[in-house]
Amino acid sequence: MSDAYAVEMITVDGGPTALGRAGSFTLIADRPVSGGGRGLGFNGGQLLNLAVAACISNDLYREAAKRGIALTRVRVAVDADYQGDPAVSTPIAYDVEVDGQAAADALEELVDHVDAIAEIPNSLRRGTAVHLRERTVG
Repeated sequence: MSDAYAVEMITVDGGPTALGRAGSFTLIADRPVSGGGRGLGFNGGQLLNLAVAACISNDLYREAAKRGIALTRVRVAVDADYQGDPAVSTPIAYDVEVDGQAAADALEELVDHVDAIAEIPNSLRRGTAVHLRERTVG
């Protein structure tokens, strides 16, 4: 496995507030106050949706550069809910707004291309397996 995608979460102050780390980058994850957290950061569902949004945004810039298109603004809005017991995500939907120095049909084709090749959405669409590898208790 690649270290480029390895992450970890470590709780602080007795949890559930936790710092997420990937290399030199950090973010805060937490539960809402109404759910027993401090409400200081993203919850897991938001992070899943954010992963979709980040992937689409990053891939739009990468693929635009390959086509010689200079993007001036990208907005990706992602939405889903959780239902059932155990809770499972409802279908994830996203909207894209993109402005750039290209004709509208070229920008539309770019968005369609990224929708077809983006790694995180494709991982979810194809049902990437998730498994517990190791547990340490103490």
